Amino acid sequence: MSYLDLYLNNTPLITSDNNSEPIATVIGIPFDATHSYKPGCRFGPDAIRDSFNNIEVFHPELQVDLETVNIEDLGNTKHTVVASEMIDMVKKITTELVAKKRQLFILGGEHSITYGIYTSFPKETGYVVFDAHYDLRDEFADIKLSHASYLRRIIEERGFENILHVGARAFVKEELEFLKENKIKIISDREIREGKGPQLLKDYVSTFDTIYSSFDLDVLDPAFAPGVGNPEAVGITSRELFDLISSFEETKVTGVDIVELNPYHDNGSTASLAAKIMSTMIALNLSQTQHQ
Repeated sequence: MSYLDLYLNNTPLITSDNNSEPIATVIGIPFDATHSYKPGCRFGPDAIRDSFNNIEVFHPELQVDLETVNIEDLGNTKHTVVASEMIDMVKKITTELVAKKRQLFILGGEHSITYGIYTSFPKETGYVVFDAHYDLRDEFADIKLSHASYLRRIIEERGFENILHVGARAFVKEELEFLKENKIKIISDREIREGKGPQLLKDYVSTFDTIYSSFDLDVLDPAFAPGVGNPEAVGITSRELFDLISSFEETKVTGVDIVELNPYHDNGSTASLAAKIMSTMIALNLSQTQHQ
């Protein structure tokens, strides 16, 4: 039996009348059992889908209209509160989906899900994460499989060479020491404010054939994205984020996760931004394909 059949409910909220080959696959992982501040991110996947179904998905600057394509939604994974079980399940599902060679979108859920996802992609895949936090603690609340330590687990398994962290502004001394010891590449919050971020990101992604990108919505200032699990003041603007996203225009992004949306604390703007991120990343990939 396929792990997709075993673990996914196959109840899509994003539907298409187009019967062509799907250009992207979407799954949701409703997991927030290690969350430490505002629980509720497990309801994020369906909130993002609902917003996606209600925003405009024509991208005039790319001449891409997602209304005319097929986006496959396989529904959500089964619910568990055990982090190790979730990681194992996600690795099995992602490995199966990566083999299909279709752009993959994973909707969270908290950031711990990314450990299971990214480590299922080929080792040469570059990794770019947008996040207010480094998530490099050795453990948090006495557990190692946590939203606050997932990136450290990735580095322990995969190394630091292919990792770029974008937009951190809230961290502890332990994380800063680990970052410097391992020479992890970053684009700082200050560099983004100074307007240097898009070119720095473009230079980085140009060194990879394929990229996996993780969007923790708390990288944005709470004025733009109030509905997150761990909001941090004085963040980047939504326009600054999308200026950074434009740097992917010439790079193939094979996998994307969007995490930490908490609908209980949202006014609709955070879900709308999450949906816009997904729409834009699909459009950028489709634009590349059309021009090949």
